[in-house]
Amino acid sequence: MLNMPRTVTAETLDGLAEGDPSAMRSRRDLQRIHWLMGTRGIMARALQRLLASRPPTAPLRLLELGAGDGSLMLGVARTLGAQWPAVEITLLDRQDLVTRSTLDSYASLGWTASSQVVDVFDWVSTPLPGMHGLNTRFDVIVANLFLHHFEEPELVTLLAAIESRTRHFLVCEPRRAGLALAGSHLVGAVGANAVTREDAVLSVHAGFRGKELSALWTGDPSFWTLSESSAGLFSHCFLAKHSGQGRAGSP
Repeated sequence: MLNMPRTVTAETLDGLAEGDPSAMRSRRDLQRIHWLMGTRGIMARALQRLLASRPPTAPLRLLELGAGDGSLMLGVARTLGAQWPAVEITLLDRQDLVTRSTLDSYASLGWTASSQVVDVFDWVSTPLPGMHGLNTRFDVIVANLFLHHFEEPELVTLLAAIESRTRHFLVCEPRRAGLALAGSHLVGAVGANAVTREDAVLSVHAGFRGKELSALWTGDPSFWTLSESSAGLFSHCFLAKHSGQGRAGSP
């Protein structure tokens, strides 16, 4: 297992239409899997560490890449409670999955949420001159179970775009390890459907370990502090924080 190479294979869910019953069921499965992986708590604690020096009342502009239906970061918002009352979050995904009810739930927590339906590489190729809409920079960019979908050349391109658009980046991915692989074969025990059972195994094979994401980060090491490690039983986290000097993607 220590020598298991990273293998990226297209996952079934990614090829299904938004309203496909199997896709809808699989997205519900993912909410349970996030609960089992403890992703909500991992993300909330990591955000608190990343932004520990930020005044708690300062406005915060946050972007989630591959946000899906927006439910995971909604859980993070609920965990953080009223600690960050002035958060503006953009939920970016290539499918239109965020409901009005979800946006209203963010609003009830004091967060202003909006969804953007766009492919992430269209976002990458959009220039940043006007600082409007998605042509802008964010205080924090996050991604959950998203980067593992891409091969190394795509990751290099994506991470370079992220580096130019934020001062803080946080990602939580599957850990490519024996325990995580064993767990992926057992998701049927929590009622996961065939799509989720297959994709869970593929996601671990495409996951990360060691300092693989750090090695792909293009930011100047004089200004960026990187942290990459396992989290919980099945997750792998990468954090990048800019020092506040030199070029970086922050307003």
